[in-house]
Formats: sequence, structure tokens, C-alpha cells
Amino acid sequence: MKKRVLSLLLCGLMTAALLAGCGSKEAPATEAPADTEAESADGSDMEYVKSKGTLVVGITDFEPMDYKDENGEWIGFDADMAKAFAESLGVEAEFVEIDWDNKALELDSKTIDCVWNGMTLTDEVKSAMECSNAYCNNAQIVIVPADKADQYQDTDSLKDLNFAVEAGSAGEAEVNALGLSCTPVKAQSDALLEVASGTSDAAVIDSLMAAAMVGEGTGYADLTYTVQLNSEEYGVGFRKGSDLAAALNDFFAAGYEDGSVAACAETYNIQAALIDM
Repeated sequence: MKKRVLSLLLCGLMTAALLAGCGSKEAPATEAPADTEAESADGSDMEYVKSKGTLVVGITDFEPMDYKDENGEWIGFDADMAKAFAESLGVEAEFVEIDWDNKALELDSKTIDCVWNGMTLTDEVKSAMECSNAYCNNAQIVIVPADKADQYQDTDSLKDLNFAVEAGSAGEAEVNALGLSCTPVKAQSDALLEVASGTSDAAVIDSLMAAAMVGEGTGYADLTYTVQLNSEEYGVGFRKGSDLAAALNDFFAAGYEDGSVAACAETYNIQAALIDM
């Protein structure tokens, strides 16, 4: 039995003001520009998102957090929460699949407004993004063919294996820290496919994904998980300095209080992994 623990114009005005000040003693140099309030709004990520009417969410295909249903609609705990958060801002959520290794670049270039996809709050992520509070527990675990699981029950037994890992992921970081051989792939789902096809000996993926996609009753019934490599927490990333992170923290807190977050988590069987914010 497996437990399903495994749920983001001042310069022209100033120049004009300075030129006017040079030509007239009646205009003090300390006079504030008339449009200060509008300029402050221009620096708000929330106002930026509201002005364009969409919250663009960077994701990968990652059940049970972000994945498509039979109608091609993005669903999952993160997808549903992103839709609800966008609605609370008066905008629509738009989902864009990204190269996970380039997530910070995608944010900074404004291709996306946030990264909301079971993202581990590593030191690297927290230094590159304005992150929400942690909302979900997770771990990186080893995936191997079920008929070989008894051979790989501790880290010492993994040394001769070639791993498939998502590029730029916490799983890749764990494999590199152990000095193991690995092949980076685009997504965690690709890593599972590598093991299932025999191209790689093993994979390291998120425990929540493993609970949804690996083992009896799943699309990868012949795979199983063995060694847990770490413990970690998920958060949502926005552009550095974004006021959307604080807004999301407030949204989550209200959702915990009214039960909507727990209800969504139960839909995707990740309620045991929730962190009370």
C-alpha cells in the first residue's frame, strides 16, 4: 500500500520639470511631479496584470498540479488555485508551458507573470523571484522499474544508475549533489517516459507527481518509487519585488479559513501535503 502524501515614466517628467526650473525662478526645484500616483501604479505588478486582463501562469505538464483533462483544459491543484486567484484580481488565468530551466528568464522578460507549478523553494529560486509562502510539502524520490525495486533501497545502491531528471529541477540538484550520472530532459513526465522505455535506469521526480502517475492503477503501473532523497516545500514565484506575492499569501490565508483550499486539495488527493498558511 502506498500513502498518497503524495497539492507577480518618471524620467521625461523629471527632465521637463528640471528644464522648466532652469528657465523660471517661480518653479521650485523640489516641486513634485503631478502624476506621482499614476507612476507608482505603473510600478505595481498587480496593476500591470489588471491592466492587461490576464495572469499568465508558467507551468509544465505535472499531474496532480498542472495537467490537461480530456477536453484539453488545464486542471490540477495549482491550475485551479491559479484560476481562482486570477478571478479574485478580476482577470483571467492564461497557462503557458515553459522550459523549466528558463523559468526566471521567462518571468523577467514578462513572457509570464508567475511560476505556479509545484515549484520547490530553493535558495536559488528565492534569490531570483518574489515568492509566496510555502503551501505544500514535497520530496524528491527515486523511480525505478517495479521488478528491480528491491535492488535500490538506499543511496549507496544508486551509484551505477543513469537518471533522467527535469532540467533545472530540484530533482536534478539532488542527483548532482550525490554525484550521480543523469540526463536532463524537458519535464518530469519525460523523465518517467525515459525509465518506462528503458532509455534511463531511473528517474528522480516530485513525490506528489509519483503518487498520481506511478504504480498500480496509473499510466506507469510497472514503475515504483523507492528512496526519498530530501524534504522540501512548494511556493509560487513572481518577479522580484512584485506585490502579487503578498496578495497571493492573503488569498491563500482566506482560502484556508473558508475551506476552499482544502476542498481543492481533496479533489486531487494532496490534502495530506498541505501547509497551513
